[in-house]
Amino acid sequence: MVKINENYLKLQDSYLFSTIAKKVADFQEKHPDKKVIKLGIGDVTLPVIPAVIKAMHQAVEEMGEKESFKGYGPEQGYDFLREKIVEWDYKKRGISIEKEEIFVSDGAKCDTGNFQELFDINNTIAITDPVYPVYLDSNVMAGRTGNFNEQTQKFDKVVYMPVTKENNFVPELPKEKVDLIYLCLPNNPTGTVLSKEELKKWVDYAKENKALILFDAAYEAFIVEEDVPHSIYEIEGAKEVAIEFKSFSKTAGFTGIRCAYTVVPKEIQIEGVSLNNLWNRRQCTKFNGVPYITQRGTEAVYTEEGQKQIKENIEYYRENARIIREGLERAGYTVYGGINAPYIWLKVPDGVTSWEFFDKLLEEKNIVGTPGSGFGPSGEGYFRLTAFGSRESTIEAMERMN
Repeated sequence: MVKINENYLKLQDSYLFSTIAKKVADFQEKHPDKKVIKLGIGDVTLPVIPAVIKAMHQAVEEMGEKESFKGYGPEQGYDFLREKIVEWDYKKRGISIEKEEIFVSDGAKCDTGNFQELFDINNTIAITDPVYPVYLDSNVMAGRTGNFNEQTQKFDKVVYMPVTKENNFVPELPKEKVDLIYLCLPNNPTGTVLSKEELKKWVDYAKENKALILFDAAYEAFIVEEDVPHSIYEIEGAKEVAIEFKSFSKTAGFTGIRCAYTVVPKEIQIEGVSLNNLWNRRQCTKFNGVPYITQRGTEAVYTEEGQKQIKENIEYYRENARIIREGLERAGYTVYGGINAPYIWLKVPDGVTSWEFFDKLLEEKNIVGTPGSGFGPSGEGYFRLTAFGSRESTIEAMERMN
């Protein structure tokens, strides 16, 4: 008799953003005349930059010629892209990373969800609360989190690190020993950051406790403040205790193209086993690599022309974030984030749950955001808006809020 993995039954009935999409679809079916402004899911709206399109067109032409056709590529990524990543994202910042430590993939969501496969299910995980749902859900699927407590809205084997206004959105080091630590900085969903000094405390903790940091830097391109690190490897010793995940989805508008990469330093040894070798073995078994056309397009991001064009797009979204942040403040809301990140985290009115605020905003203002409770129990009472809408819809949304 076939049996299912019962850990999947511990998950919420549907993924957070699927629930939101269903609610919005039901509303639009009932009110087809209403213009709904969607500032919920973090999906970009600007087209892919010309430098990337040009490179992808050229790659398509290459695929049509016998001499330049490409079949299966290396699972780790083509050298031409890995070398550009090393040069532009690390060497230019004074960070020593080798090409063999870069693993190109089809998304940071996939990598952060899959990386936990390398570890024993008895390892203890620590997550910030609120948190990007994939970190927790992928560990639930693996059976690492224990049972869900309806009263606390928490899993009993997970260490939750609250990130709220009470601690200025700076998570405190775990009081108990943990093994795997998930950090997303700039943070999704709060849009807040840690300074180099604050991040160094986490690296030191990991070294002292033989823990591993899984560092999601998907939004580092939005950082504007000087003391905020773009990579955890700016911190001395981090290459011994941290894996870094980076994505082109928001940086280069690749949400529909799919490309990212993970850095697995050779220095990291777990029980005498190289994580670099282990991740390489996993990828070679379960992943056939990112398409050649996509990787050629991604390579074009690392040109003078490509850098200029993506910076213009990022600045466009930064301006959207400013418009939202200031618009909400004028409307009387307490607002966080939106400076070093494309997310704005607002405090909902007292006595209203985050899902009630979602429904009220959709019904009365026809605006879609994301309820904070969908990111964890400490997200209750908050709400996330994204800066990835069009300029016109962003301005209109703030006019509706005031």
